Amino acid sequence: MSTTADPVALGVGLGASAPPGADEAVVAKTSTTVANVIAKTVAVISNAVSTGATSSSTPTYSTTTTSSTPTPTPTPIQSLPPSLEDAEQKLSVKDLSQALQHFGIVDYLVFIAMLAVCAVIGFYFGFIEKKQKKQKLAKKDGGGAAGVEERRGSEALDYLVGGRQMKVFPVALSLVASFVSGISLLGTSTEIYVYGTQYAFILVTLAISGAISWYIFLPVFCNLQLTSTYEYFQLRYGAGIRNLGSVLFIVGTMLWLPVALYVPAITYNQVTGTGIHVITPIVCTICTFYTCVGGLKAVIWTDVIQSFVMFGSILAVCIKGTFDVGGLGVVLQRNEEGGRLNSPKLTWDPTVRLSMLSVILGGTLHKIQSSDVNQVSIQRFLSLPSYQHAKRCMLIFTLLLLFLLSCCSYMGLVSYAVYHDCDPISTKLAAAVDQLPSLLMMRTLGSLPGLPGLFVSGVFSAALSSLSTGLNSLACVITQDILRPLLKKPMTERQTAFWLRAIVVVCGFSCLGMVNIVEKLGQVVPLATSTAAVSMGPLLGIYCMGVGLPWVKGKSVLLGSLVSFLVLSWICVKAQLAQMDGEIRYPKLPVSVDGCDYAFDNQTVHETIHGYRPSERNLYHLSFLWYTALGGVICTIVSLLAGFIFGWEDLNKMDPALITPCMRRFLPKKNYQAVNMQDLFKRKIETENYSAS
Repeated sequence: MSTTADPVALGVGLGASAPPGADEAVVAKTSTTVANVIAKTVAVISNAVSTGATSSSTPTYSTTTTSSTPTPTPTPIQSLPPSLEDAEQKLSVKDLSQALQHFGIVDYLVFIAMLAVCAVIGFYFGFIEKKQKKQKLAKKDGGGAAGVEERRGSEALDYLVGGRQMKVFPVALSLVASFVSGISLLGTSTEIYVYGTQYAFILVTLAISGAISWYIFLPVFCNLQLTSTYEYFQLRYGAGIRNLGSVLFIVGTMLWLPVALYVPAITYNQVTGTGIHVITPIVCTICTFYTCVGGLKAVIWTDVIQSFVMFGSILAVCIKGTFDVGGLGVVLQRNEEGGRLNSPKLTWDPTVRLSMLSVILGGTLHKIQSSDVNQVSIQRFLSLPSYQHAKRCMLIFTLLLLFLLSCCSYMGLVSYAVYHDCDPISTKLAAAVDQLPSLLMMRTLGSLPGLPGLFVSGVFSAALSSLSTGLNSLACVITQDILRPLLKKPMTERQTAFWLRAIVVVCGFSCLGMVNIVEKLGQVVPLATSTAAVSMGPLLGIYCMGVGLPWVKGKSVLLGSLVSFLVLSWICVKAQLAQMDGEIRYPKLPVSVDGCDYAFDNQTVHETIHGYRPSERNLYHLSFLWYTALGGVICTIVSLLAGFIFGWEDLNKMDPALITPCMRRFLPKKNYQAVNMQDLFKRKIETENYSAS
């Protein structure tokens, strides 16, 4: 998101090449047409049907074993076939990797069922539910202008915010599914396995960021009832900041979506042996279809289904993995002995990969922008009928997110408990760092038909929800903030419907081409955080100054955000290039291969484990959790300094509705009275329709 000699050190530019035995010819051919891709997948499934009986009856190979020294509680392993047990030569890494790729017919059916359900939901909201609504409005037309008035503006309203009539719990689940992508499901557990529980302290920031958003940001955005949050930028600063914010969001989202699509593809590759360029076109096509035809309603309700799949898959791995190693006590004991039960360092040094300050402060600011205050999340909150519904949704969303990320962190502890004496990353059994969770899944659930399919479905569910959410938000921002201001006349309902769907299709298939770049760029958690921070840092500063510093002018904010964007771009690009070249090497926790029962390259493993040395720290070693915070701070400081040049905002002209309630005391006293936001929005639509006519 260059292959180096250090596959364990996250953020050092680990290569994500296909595992041994991958058919490169298939990869080259499958990019031609989606039809060929689907045909190849059907062929794989047909082959699984013909070998299903053999696969189901043949035990899978274990990736771990007890060491030569007997232990009191050996790790339960599955027996090898007699022909292999009698063989004197050990299995090679390549043979063992291929032996673990036994995705059965039941697993394929589970995976296909998940994709089919998503497509059906999109079809329902795109055609059936829409047809029913048209019939209802047609009856009203017979009685006068009521149906015509209700239909005006309904295309964008339904497609982008679900008519503002969505329910709290589905929206909360949709938020969880949107932000717990495959990056979180796989990357978090890998992070814990390699670096210990330092990253798990990020859970504290979820509660803090949720509380801040509850009191500071939600009252402003929910009461304004805007479709795009960048409309707020125009109301607060002017058109220039709105355009800049829209461009930053589009750039950040288009950089992040390919990462979210790539992560589940490597899981599918690990368990089936199918190249990532075979499965990504299929999944992307289905996701683009239901997002295109169904709009936000389809996105939210597919997210609900995908959320249950995610929770079920992670819990299955955690529970079965804990049982296999001997219980919770064994999991904690092995992680304690391996130094995995650790906490962030207490230091002021920002180049330390994870310090207590970077996790708590930097992580909180990052989570505010990534999960609570951006177009993706605010668009969900605005699909609810009122501010009270949005507050309940925020509470449920935060609790569910805490639980799911806790499970992902615990899965990292289970991974180390299973592989404490045979590190699959050093031996290259896991061809990419982020394939470790899928390797654990195949060892833990591989003998149970359907459960590997459930896990892969869970990872893909996370990716589908993130991708569909991003595409829907991109359609909203591009139409509302880019196209509408450029047009002299308002778009008709037909034009709106066309542009919304065309943008989804173009952006969806653009992500496919960018997956080729992502697989060359390294480990996904720091990669996703750093690339997104290029846009998120300046946006954080713009949001915070907008609601909290009413005297800052738009010109000052424009200068501050541009400086922040350039500085972050320089740091992130240089840091990522240094990681790809192996120039940045973070300290890592020890691993062992003493218990491996398969053959591997001893020299390479010895150099990987014992020849590794951390590099000297410099500016580009800056913790990836500081990127968003640094961008926000730079934007704010430069904007405040620019205020001495461009002047300050006239507070007498400031609309109190644009400022967070706790800062309105600093505004001149005005006759400000809260009104029913549903009535206000209705009057706003009527005014726009009147101006257009």
